[in-house]
Amino acid sequence: MRTDETPPLIQTHERMSAAAVTLTFCGQPVSAHAGASVAAALFAAGIRTLRNSPRNGAPRGMFCAMGSCQECLVMIGTTRSLACKTTVDEGMCVELVPEAGADE
Repeated sequence: MRTDETPPLIQTHERMSAAAVTLTFCGQPVSAHAGASVAAALFAAGIRTLRNSPRNGAPRGMFCAMGSCQECLVMIGTTRSLACKTTVDEGMCVELVPEAGADE
């Protein structure tokens, strides 16, 4: 999780030259810069759909990039987390939020 005050979506020179880490999104490996947000890493990898609307199943993804809209809600382990506010970690497993009524 973030400990500094710099928003993780802002890619400073130090972050762009940071070591690479690998996380998985729905079983797919994704390479990211250490210190980047989960949302930034997935966006850079071409992944735009982070969840589906519980109302109509429409795809949802990063929108405000500051945690207000909650459109980037994902499952990290067993916790629902905002991808734009969560920093990547090596080996992190990110999944879609299960649909209501689905077995978790």
